[in-house]
Amino acid sequence: MTIRLTVAQAVVRFLSAQYSERDGVQRRLIAGCFGIFGHGNVAGIGQALLESELDDPHALPYVLGRNEQAMVHSAVAYARASDRLQTYAVTTSVGPGATNMVTGAALATVNRLPVLLLPSDTFADRSAAPLLQELENPQAGDVNVNDTFRPVSRYFDRITRPEQAPAALRAAMRVLTDPAETGAVTLCLPQDVQAQAYDWPDELFERRVWRVGRPMPEPDVVAEAAELIRSAERPLIVAGGGVVYSGATEALARFCEQTGIPVGQTQAGKGSLVSGHPQCVGAIGSTGTPAANALARDADVVIGIGTRFSDFTTASRTAFQRDDVRFVNVNVARVDAVKHAGFEVVADARVTLDTLAERLAGHGVAAAYDDEIARRRADWDTIVDAAYHPDEPVGALLSQSAVLGAVNETIDARDVVVCAAGSMPGDLHKLWRVRDAHGYHVEYGYSCMGYEVAGGIGVKLASPDRDVVVMVGDGSYLMMATELVTAVQEGLKLIVVLVQNHGYASIGALSESLGSQRFGTKYRYRSESGRLDGDRLPVDLAANARSLGAEVVRAATTAELTDAIRAAKAAERTTVIHVETDPFAGAPDSESWWDVPVAETSALDSTREARGVYDKHKTAQRTYLRPTNGQENA
Repeated sequence: MTIRLTVAQAVVRFLSAQYSERDGVQRRLIAGCFGIFGHGNVAGIGQALLESELDDPHALPYVLGRNEQAMVHSAVAYARASDRLQTYAVTTSVGPGATNMVTGAALATVNRLPVLLLPSDTFADRSAAPLLQELENPQAGDVNVNDTFRPVSRYFDRITRPEQAPAALRAAMRVLTDPAETGAVTLCLPQDVQAQAYDWPDELFERRVWRVGRPMPEPDVVAEAAELIRSAERPLIVAGGGVVYSGATEALARFCEQTGIPVGQTQAGKGSLVSGHPQCVGAIGSTGTPAANALARDADVVIGIGTRFSDFTTASRTAFQRDDVRFVNVNVARVDAVKHAGFEVVADARVTLDTLAERLAGHGVAAAYDDEIARRRADWDTIVDAAYHPDEPVGALLSQSAVLGAVNETIDARDVVVCAAGSMPGDLHKLWRVRDAHGYHVEYGYSCMGYEVAGGIGVKLASPDRDVVVMVGDGSYLMMATELVTAVQEGLKLIVVLVQNHGYASIGALSESLGSQRFGTKYRYRSESGRLDGDRLPVDLAANARSLGAEVVRAATTAELTDAIRAAKAAERTTVIHVETDPFAGAPDSESWWDVPVAETSALDSTREARGVYDKHKTAQRTYLRPTNGQENA
């Protein structure tokens, strides 16, 4: 039997029938569709979504966004909050609407998070070429701007004939549900093909369940990994996002309690072990805690679980300093498991941790190491307490650390903090005390400014029973504040803490450390000198937020901020809390490094001095190429 539908109608019907399954639990794979309509998709996917909504509003719910990049961020945040078991589709028109999504696609793929992108495309039959918004390529008639999605997508296809759709759609679902391969999936839909009718087999639209498996570790491999860990005197776990996505947080806690091995956490892995756990030494790397970084420097076996070992995690390959350091890497993706010449365990994190726990029964770290872990944890807790509660001279601006402390101590344990770019992610990584595995949502794989409010929408859609607290600086807010309108439209309550420091605080501090004197990082008028060094710009971001439909509260002290957060939690709609901070009041030092090259020659004393510091740090950089155990004699 067949059913006659347009390609767009078939795509929508297919997506509404797809499910994921893990551990026997089934979920809608594509929870809905974000979209902005233009001439490229209004008569195709737009018409199909209308028909679907009129027939069953819950089949593939449609959400109107305000910015194409932001819609992808919302979908990606939803996928992360759903442990990569669900996501959204995103549809846009041809031309700039489509290419606006490229940044979001890169963010999804870098972070290994599933999202389905449905950009419209130019006419497949070329009957009216060149089209409005079409880029003509003199060298290739089959290339257009949508080909920019190819390098940032885990799967890319262009459906130029209806017959191609079934295979392309199934391939897309395969990648979206593969933990090792997932990321952005892009299916380009030429606008004429979207509206083309075809007789589809009924079977295409039957309910399909895609199983998200748990790859098992090979017995001999996990046995050797256990022996490596058993041989260590100062082992350290680096827990990444894969621990959370695989639902391995309880398994990690059991393993650490059994063995006493401390855990340092990446940005994506923060929350894999709650902050009060005796083996949790907090953030690791360039934005890490001195506790985790001190243990990392002397670790002889580093157990990476679900981490891709980015430069922030390894402090640009200066974090692990022992000459004989070895790596055991547990990851579903072999591309990550082989990093640093590690002993690779290509398997699911939860299954592997439970298997290792059986192999290491009765084994634990030495008492002296356990005492050191406790001491370093206590020392850092004292530093965090001081950062959370500094002296507040009357009339002085709050420090960012004090703002984070007030928020952290006022919200509930299950509430979710969302952030992405600027100085706050680093401060959050070090200072934020996580009390729930899903209570920390910071996008730092792509460090994309503008993610925050849009990401908050995705988290709230996935976790309607939690308050979502968006921490955003003024620079990032200005890039994508418009999604406040989407939150108001959908009745999605967000608590947005808008930190105003009149510039780019993160890059300002980095610029100063590199000898570039905070150039181009302050919001100033252009003075008579021709430079941007005049008075501050009279920008009122609180008034802007109010104009977008949010409730707005201004807070100048910790007490006012705490009261505002409590009121926002009691409210039923989105509230923006505006607070000015001192951009020069830094957070406690991580005692670590990040490799950002400094000009090798300069007329500026500040740059020459910074280059000297840089050259000194470079001497500590390591290759981590030493084979681990059995690999040496392979």
